[in-house]
Amino acid sequence: MLRKLLGGPGGPDVAYGCLPSVADKEWPSGSPGCPAVDISGTSSALLPALLAAHGQRAVYVPGRTVNRMSGAYRNEAKTDARDAYVIAETAPHRQDFAAIDVPAQLPADLALLTAHRADLVADRVRMINRPRDVLTCVFPTLERAFDYSSQKGALVLLTGYQTPAAIRRRGRARLTAWLANRSVQGADAVAATALEAAQAQQTTLPGEDVAAQIVANLAAQILALDDRLKHIDQQIRETFHGHPQAAIIESLPGMGPTLGAEFVVAAGDLTAYADAGHLASAAGLVPVPCDSGRRTGNLHRPTRHSRRLRRVISVSAQTSIIREGPNRDFSFKKRGEGRKHVQDVITPARRRASVLRALLRDNRVFTSAPPVTQAA
Repeated sequence: MLRKLLGGPGGPDVAYGCLPSVADKEWPSGSPGCPAVDISGTSSALLPALLAAHGQRAVYVPGRTVNRMSGAYRNEAKTDARDAYVIAETAPHRQDFAAIDVPAQLPADLALLTAHRADLVADRVRMINRPRDVLTCVFPTLERAFDYSSQKGALVLLTGYQTPAAIRRRGRARLTAWLANRSVQGADAVAATALEAAQAQQTTLPGEDVAAQIVANLAAQILALDDRLKHIDQQIRETFHGHPQAAIIESLPGMGPTLGAEFVVAAGDLTAYADAGHLASAAGLVPVPCDSGRRTGNLHRPTRHSRRLRRVISVSAQTSIIREGPNRDFSFKKRGEGRKHVQDVITPARRRASVLRALLRDNRVFTSAPPVTQAA
């Protein structure tokens, strides 16, 4: 068997083998002639597309499997060529490796949009903490006065006034008018809180002028980032509504356009799941046994599952508890039984996976009342 080993610095390790006499034969997934990679996603997006254009498919060998199998071969070196060799030796031994398919246009668009939104949200969290850190050095009373992650008026205030002396000179009336001209809701309350913080600190700390410039710049960046998030949310909403089953996914309490788009990306092709149990298992919502000898019945949380799919289902379950309905009633019931918060979320998340799979299978929207079963 000839093996071709490919692997670039920082890129995916690609390996495949073929018999010289039947090199032109089309091989099924998992066969000795099937290409295999140890990374899936944008880094290896070109390879599945090229293979699909020639009627072939690649299989995904998890990095954990490659790491474990590398210990069965000689030499402790860690190189791209050796990893590709291990992949080529491992792929023919198992027939249960998942095949990598080229996603359709809509899931591909949603994958890019949701990934970009996640990056913007992470950037916003970091940027919120930066002006708070600078304010703590020169104006700690103002830093404690507002929740800058949720109050837009506080960020608008920081674009113009960052020091106690400047706020005191402006006064409450003129500061309220300045905020109102910039469409700040509750401008009078924001101005009163800021003036109270300024009155509480009469000492001028060193570096105040430079810190004021930095805080004003960071506040303007956060406001611009909020506008970008609104635009990307609108784009995700419009793209998700182009999905044929978007209305069904949104009908489930706790599933909005953003979580629905992430579910489409994380779950992929639902025909790959034989039933709701397989979907829940892929999300890590089904405990796995850990028995040995006479010790039986031990279940523990799985470690090999889709973190993204688990997050989507768990967040939607937790969101549905906020509103009145069967999910909230079920949560109160479990709390009354002495369950903790984690158990209170996992249990409805497991049921949610079954309900969502059934809705998509039957192509019907969610209703509080169960469907009427018809006699055969």
